[in-house]
Amino acid sequence: MITCRTCAVEYDEPVPDVCPICADERQYVPETGQAWASLDDLRDEGATITVRQRTPILWGLRAPGVGIGQQMLLLRTPQGNLLWDPVGYLDDETVTWIREQGPVLAIAASHPHMFGVQVEWSRALGGAPILVNEADAHWLGRRDGAITLWSDQYDVTAGLTLHQVGGHFPGSAVAHWSGDDGGGVLLAGDTIMVNPDRVTTSFQRSYPNRLPLSGAVVARIAERIKPLRFEQIWSNFDNAITAEADLAVQRSAERHVAWVRGDFDHLT
Repeated sequence: MITCRTCAVEYDEPVPDVCPICADERQYVPETGQAWASLDDLRDEGATITVRQRTPILWGLRAPGVGIGQQMLLLRTPQGNLLWDPVGYLDDETVTWIREQGPVLAIAASHPHMFGVQVEWSRALGGAPILVNEADAHWLGRRDGAITLWSDQYDVTAGLTLHQVGGHFPGSAVAHWSGDDGGGVLLAGDTIMVNPDRVTTSFQRSYPNRLPLSGAVVARIAERIKPLRFEQIWSNFDNAITAEADLAVQRSAERHVAWVRGDFDHLT
């Protein structure tokens, strides 16, 4: 197994000449060209994982300098835990810590950019199931018996459900935890990206290359999550809205649609 240094997604060897995920219009191959690394390479270079508690039931884990640098989220429920948007590195210390938080019911990514080293995480955690949306399965660089394909909706456990909403990728997904108190949490990766203002969200086909989604697609995403109730939404770079997040997403979708429709052209 080896990972792409740019996106940190794992591949079986022999690896392709260029990482297909990075060569796609939503990502990029750096000016210096394609480069690969093993976990041993990253470990020898000093890679580490940081853990930060975000809420009483949510932890953020990051591997600074590895790949895109997303925040992997560990969501703890009474029945077990979800590992969301796995990072492209792991170590024994972090694996031990995750095990101490309770059983991992599933590992899932919001979209292929966030696959990370999901098979390595699964094997380190005793074969935890890896949930991959069927529409994006062709992006897998590494296959494993722990992978389960799903579509539309997948119930991980009581109150915890994956929803396919599309947009960034056809299989782009969110994870919804209804919560014992009814407040609800949405883990969105960059299927729905929380903006720096922490009160609005954005919707893009490509974030680094600034490719927008159409108004029709954004309206479809908003409609698909409209039945869900969630006070909080967490994207994949430590960005969150922590109050009335479901309303914020709907307002943001309406704003996006209005701008691409031309309602505000007089301001430009």
